[in-house]
Amino acid sequence: MGLEKVLAQKGFITTTVDFVINWARANALWPMPMGLACCAIEMMAVAAPKYDIARFGSERFSFSPRQADLMIVAGWVTYKMAHAVKRIWDMMPDPKWCIAMGACASTGGMHRVYGVVQGVDNILPVDVYVPGCPPRPEVLLNALMKIQEKIKKEHSIAQD
Repeated sequence: MGLEKVLAQKGFITTTVDFVINWARANALWPMPMGLACCAIEMMAVAAPKYDIARFGSERFSFSPRQADLMIVAGWVTYKMAHAVKRIWDMMPDPKWCIAMGACASTGGMHRVYGVVQGVDNILPVDVYVPGCPPRPEVLLNALMKIQEKIKKEHSIAQD
């Protein structure tokens, strides 16, 4: 009989440090909302009872970048605002993740002008893109689940 089976019969469970740490990180994401345009209204709807982002452990929207680990950029980013967005991103502790919410945050949307960044991925590393104009709250929840899946596959401790 294998050691794991013997331990299981005695009421013990075995796991890895990576699994436990990544499970905790994935199920307790604290979003930093960067609501810059109309997509922010849809982002706010995610916290309402109908969509209930609390099911995923992410109901605590943190307006302090030092306490957030997921930035949701909702809306178009002007070059004037890009410096502030980047500065807030840099203040967030590692590990951190980013969602570009909506067509404007992903590609600049219909704003093909010199003053709008043509995709927030020009200034930040984006993990998940949320399509739509405006994107539905369900799609943001789907993006959150994709971030959770990504976190669960990462190495939580430094590999030598």
